[in-house]
Amino acid sequence: MWAHTHQGKKVLRFTSVSVISTAVSFTSISVFYGFHLVKGVIWATVLGNLVATIPSYYLNRTWTWGKRGRSHFLTEIVPFWTMSFLGIGVSMLGAAWAKSQVKGHDWSHAVNTLLVSTTNLASFGLFWILKMMVFNRIFKDHTLEEIDEHLSAEEALRG
Repeated sequence: MWAHTHQGKKVLRFTSVSVISTAVSFTSISVFYGFHLVKGVIWATVLGNLVATIPSYYLNRTWTWGKRGRSHFLTEIVPFWTMSFLGIGVSMLGAAWAKSQVKGHDWSHAVNTLLVSTTNLASFGLFWILKMMVFNRIFKDHTLEEIDEHLSAEEALRG
């Protein structure tokens, strides 16, 4: 079964981390914007996504890709934050659209908050697959590939 392979477990863990960081982002944006803690849609979106990026990095690095010890600045931190800022850029495009909708309609602040938060959710959903592919390269672990090859060979002998 695919979910029991190393790659399947990694994808499931990455998905779980994405769900956690999306929940943190969604909640942060809703709180920042909904309670007027941050002025404006764009700043609430940026700050909410920055807050969510911190647990995302550590959970992905340690749980998804099994890395321990110090993070490597050029090979792990810089690419991760680069992709995160690209994702925030995509979410800012969504936030700009949400801002135009908020200003163009006379909806309640609760509806506006829901629109801003769900637009961010949709923006990151579009960016998710690309992040998975890039992060898989950043945190590549050759030892685990060798284990997968060995397990595949064993399965072929059994089947």
